[in-house]
Amino acid sequence: MGRSTKSKSSSNKPRQVRDAEATKAQILDAAMGEFAKHGLSGARTEAIASGSGVTKAMIYYYFESKEKLYQAVLHRLDFPINDMLRETNLDNLPPEEALKQVIQAAIAYRVQHPHLGMILFQEANQNQGKFYKQTNWQQGFEQVINILERGIASGCFRSVDPFLTAIHIAAVCTFYFDAYENLKYAKPDLDLRSPEMIEEYTQQAINLILAGVRFHTQQ
Repeated sequence: MGRSTKSKSSSNKPRQVRDAEATKAQILDAAMGEFAKHGLSGARTEAIASGSGVTKAMIYYYFESKEKLYQAVLHRLDFPINDMLRETNLDNLPPEEALKQVIQAAIAYRVQHPHLGMILFQEANQNQGKFYKQTNWQQGFEQVINILERGIASGCFRSVDPFLTAIHIAAVCTFYFDAYENLKYAKPDLDLRSPEMIEEYTQQAINLILAGVRFHTQQ
């Protein structure tokens, strides 16, 4: 009898873990939309509970507080892009190819995470970056700076300010998505979010950025 009970308990444990992870994922999904609309100060746990199909008590059980849930959302948005960059082995690629990979990854990431721009805007506006600085977002930014420095040292990139140029590159990769709700009226006949337009935008961004940083010899 005892052995049977133990076996049943053991077999249920993986399912309980899976259920817990699925529930947390539902909560985080709903929280992203709520924080994107209202930021930390304006977000309501009642709305997150309703959107995720759980009770408020369940949210506090998993995340303890609205602030910790907000931090979990920021970390959830932060980790995948760093993982994408690590998987490309940027340090082993020539600077131009490495920069191209970063641009492609950054734009693809914004397609996958449409709430990111508004969440970061709300974080800057409401909290002056207080919580965002606790994430590892700097890793991706530092990767771009390192690529630029390698390119300058090897002579394939001209002498640019790596920090300021990294900011320019970030702007090229994000403004298209952050300003979409306004930009869509500039060309109403185009679906700016279609796969074809995203592919075209990605290539144009690569061309523009590489043309800006390449070392050009005088003819």
